[in-house]
Amino acid sequence: MKNLIAAVLVALGVALPASAEVVDSGTTGFSIKVNSEVNATPSTVFRLLTEQIGRWWDSAHTFSGSAANMTIEPRVGGCFCERLRNGAVQHMVVTHIDSPKAVVLHGGLGPLGSMGVAGALEWTLDERSGRTQLQVIYNVGGYMQGGFTQLAPVVDGVLTNQVKRLKAISETGRPE
Repeated sequence: MKNLIAAVLVALGVALPASAEVVDSGTTGFSIKVNSEVNATPSTVFRLLTEQIGRWWDSAHTFSGSAANMTIEPRVGGCFCERLRNGAVQHMVVTHIDSPKAVVLHGGLGPLGSMGVAGALEWTLDERSGRTQLQVIYNVGGYMQGGFTQLAPVVDGVLTNQVKRLKAISETGRPE
């Protein structure tokens, strides 16, 4: 069934990452992995990822309603933040950066930021024949009433969409 859905989406011209999956989920956390091949160099993808997130992040997944309010400071200790009309949100903090190969952020995306969780979001970019092999892993653990099993597929869908948008803007200059 999953292959049939993917075939239909490809036939309709919807760009999909090569693979996306909830690797594991349970009462204390989850792990998500998204792999995608991007027809752009790692330096191009990395620049868009870290310096121009507001151009490709989906506005539907912001507190402010506009991805233009999203920024990542590409340095250790840098903020993945969002400006609000009367304040701001610190979604994550950069804990590792190796341009243009990797960036790791710690914190909780979106509503996870107000839960008793810790999260590590790792973006790795490998160059292969002028293209980028992009892998995104998001590991989240902590406490959530009822566990994380039902939340993991939702977060997987959001993260997969963000990777799809980063891939699209890297290849076409447009996030969709």
